[in-house]
Amino acid sequence: MIHPRALVDSAAELDEGVRVGAHAIVEAGVRIGAGSSIGPHAIVRSGTRMGRDNRIFQFASVGEDPQDKKYGGEATELILGDRNVVREFVTLNRGTAQDAGATRIGDDNLLMAYIHVAHDCQIGNHCILANAASLGGHVQVADYAILGGFTIVHQFCRIGRHSFSQMGSMVQKDIPPYVLVGGHPAESHGINAEGLKRRGFSSDTIQTIKRAYRKLFKTRGLLLGEAARQVEAELGGVPEVRELLDFIASSRRGVIR
Repeated sequence: MIHPRALVDSAAELDEGVRVGAHAIVEAGVRIGAGSSIGPHAIVRSGTRMGRDNRIFQFASVGEDPQDKKYGGEATELILGDRNVVREFVTLNRGTAQDAGATRIGDDNLLMAYIHVAHDCQIGNHCILANAASLGGHVQVADYAILGGFTIVHQFCRIGRHSFSQMGSMVQKDIPPYVLVGGHPAESHGINAEGLKRRGFSSDTIQTIKRAYRKLFKTRGLLLGEAARQVEAELGGVPEVRELLDFIASSRRGVIR
């Protein structure tokens, strides 16, 4: 189901039920899974592979060359899973040879208008990036994270599961799992309690995460390492707290406090 004014290279692979709108461009070497749609004036560049039932809206740029001066034309990829929604004027760049060679986006994500996902980013499943949020290169976004509109994330940062950034946040360090941040630069403002409720976390679990958060981030005069040791001793057996502690321990850029 290709509009007569679309340009689809004969070397592109389109599965059953794929729709391509007027003036869209699909280059050679692209693979598009069944049931997906490419909107009018969108472009899907070589090296892009996407799964089933993705919706690419008009004027999106999918799989463009990385904006990296080290890029020398190497064959790299943009890989999308299933059921992603990519809205108007989104720009998704491929990976670089200096990293894993691929930018990856999982399943069931919503990328609102004017989102930018730079080279080598890794986005999980069920994430929401609101209008004009931008990711620098090599950023990792874990499952169920939400980035508010106009959030800017510095390269190499990690965004933990179920975390939330408020509108206009300037993220220069890692956002731990379950934590809500905001500001310029971003600071922690509690846990994403409302999001956890919507995703079925029990009241007891939410309260336990909150206890760990207060000890780690809001106890005056207590260094993060010492706070982590105390939380480990008291709540380390709780899986969600264990995830939080492991994330902090593995952070290279430091975490937002």
